[in-house]
Amino acid sequence: MNMRMQTVVAGALAVMGIAAVASLGVCGVAGAQAQEKRTITLDDFAKIVTVSSPAISHDGARIAAVISRVNMKDDRHDTQLVLLDLKTGAQQPLTFDRLGIGNPLWSPDDSRLAFLAEAETGKDKAKKGQVFVLAMSGGDAQKITDAPEGVEQFAWSPDGASIAYATPDPPDEKALAQKEDSFEMGDDGLFTSAAPRPQHIWIVKADGSGNRRLTSGTWSLPESAPNVGGPPPLSWSRDGQWIVFPRRADPSIGDASESTIWAVNAQSGQLRKLTTHERFENDPLFSPDGNEVSYAFPRQGEPSMLTDVYVAPAAGGDGNDATTDLDLDIGAAKWTPDGKSLVLEADEGTQRYLWIQDLNGGAKKLSLGELEPGAFSIGPQGEIAFVASTDDRPSDLYYLASGDAQPRRLTDVNAWMSELALGREEGFDWQGQNNFHEDGVVTYPPGYDASKKYPLVLEIHGGPSSASILGFSAFGQYLAAQGFIVFEPNYRGSTNLGNAYAKAIYGDSGDGPGRDVMAGIAALEKHASIDESRIGVSGWSYGGYMTTWMIGHYHIWKTAVAGAPVTDFVNQYDWADNNVGRKYIYSGSPWVGNNMAKYREASPITYVGDVTTPLLLLHDVRDPRVSITNSFEYFHALKDRGQPVKFIAFPVVGHFPPDPVHQVQVYKDWSGWMVEHLK
Repeated sequence: MNMRMQTVVAGALAVMGIAAVASLGVCGVAGAQAQEKRTITLDDFAKIVTVSSPAISHDGARIAAVISRVNMKDDRHDTQLVLLDLKTGAQQPLTFDRLGIGNPLWSPDDSRLAFLAEAETGKDKAKKGQVFVLAMSGGDAQKITDAPEGVEQFAWSPDGASIAYATPDPPDEKALAQKEDSFEMGDDGLFTSAAPRPQHIWIVKADGSGNRRLTSGTWSLPESAPNVGGPPPLSWSRDGQWIVFPRRADPSIGDASESTIWAVNAQSGQLRKLTTHERFENDPLFSPDGNEVSYAFPRQGEPSMLTDVYVAPAAGGDGNDATTDLDLDIGAAKWTPDGKSLVLEADEGTQRYLWIQDLNGGAKKLSLGELEPGAFSIGPQGEIAFVASTDDRPSDLYYLASGDAQPRRLTDVNAWMSELALGREEGFDWQGQNNFHEDGVVTYPPGYDASKKYPLVLEIHGGPSSASILGFSAFGQYLAAQGFIVFEPNYRGSTNLGNAYAKAIYGDSGDGPGRDVMAGIAALEKHASIDESRIGVSGWSYGGYMTTWMIGHYHIWKTAVAGAPVTDFVNQYDWADNNVGRKYIYSGSPWVGNNMAKYREASPITYVGDVTTPLLLLHDVRDPRVSITNSFEYFHALKDRGQPVKFIAFPVVGHFPPDPVHQVQVYKDWSGWMVEHLK
């Protein structure tokens, strides 16, 4: 997980204790009265509003979006669907008192909006995501699905008469009542307590009638893990005859790499495979005319390489790599209305950009200034609505009328942040080893004075297929407000510096990345005023792995914080939800041939005897991605040797706490440990 992005999500969203606000906030509204600025506090995390899921209407006149706020009293994120008129700037709240709103999609004629929201379902009345349809002429939204296991992805049919959606098969209630609940374990994680159930496609009429199953079998569509974004919408062909989707061999997340692109006939249920590939395909989208399908696939089919976008004939075939000229990892791709290009999102250096990729060759970087774009939607003339942040402001909604225009900000939901004295943020680069020119992000304390020495805190990103980029980071700013210079180094395996850099981590999980980080510190010490006797290292997920690797190999650290760290790759292979996926990194299973040596060599637990740095471990008790057994093992190894270590567990499910109260507690414990040992 990219920790920078996690802090935006976790700290995003303002307190909404009594009622939902009526608008997103209009640009140009007068800010707070002039006053002496203060630094950011943890309490401010609960004031930050997040805008997400923009959707331009097919006539290009309106944008629907989701606004989210933190409700600390009830320990949840409250969401609201809001409509913005592009001509008048008027804003209208469309929903009230609904939880879990997301994924708004316009009907083809723009007369209705479909979206996901939580609703009670099943005998246990559990709240699951269901599809709602709201008529733009007025009235309350109608729930049109009642899937016992909830809905994660859906899409309108081209004629607007139906909606296709995907949902997991429900359990056998009769068998469960008789306690016939044993199951065969496959490539599943430690916390698997029932047989993973396949997810399949259903079709329901837009008024909620005529619900029918379209696909079935032991294979499955992808399903997201806790705290991981759900799959993109299903995609219909223009004539309404076919739906394309990624198909996994089985529902076990450990087998997620066995994903290929298939099409199903929306009437007969006939299935056909589109390409000759056997794995690694995802995110299929029909072109506007229905003649082609774009899909995500690693360059040359090698999992060690960056993700490219391929375009294939809808009738079948592997197609061509449409983004081979861009030496970038493609995070998202959508068709332009004319079907001649794709709009792409990708990181380059320490910035994120949107690109227009012409299918005949050539990619154009859109001029977005200092904006770091996220989710985006494309209008009928190629206009783009997108969410973006800057280094001093969290997410807002922006509009780009054409590729040559300048983006226009449509909302100002966090105007109150002008009251804060924030730290200066900059991209920083250095010459690493293996001819790699590397980079990262540095945030300075507010009022930074180069004549003084400051302690340094490293916040290493997770993934490792991710990158630290410029843009607002609530936690980075909070650490800087404590008087630290904050350094977020990218390292080989990061996705912002080209294919060779991303690929270099395969078979070299810790040593090479560790040398990259150390080279960055050495360069930064010449650039900024750092107290070399007060340096702390920290990170979450793969950043936690890097933290435990670094303290076992280098001894410049005054202290360290490792969140959800991988400390034992054999443990990961056996117990993580994506378990056997490690075989692509280390040339096979640790239990076959001589591979065990590779796993042990890459595991921080192997070097725990060399650790002398005081360490704080943070972990969710039911983390499916990195099981807490990693932290238990490392904790006991240090504690039993008399090394200073503290282990804090959070009683929640997820790779990072999903609720705002525990999120803030993570940041409090993390920053508090750094203050205690570095100040």
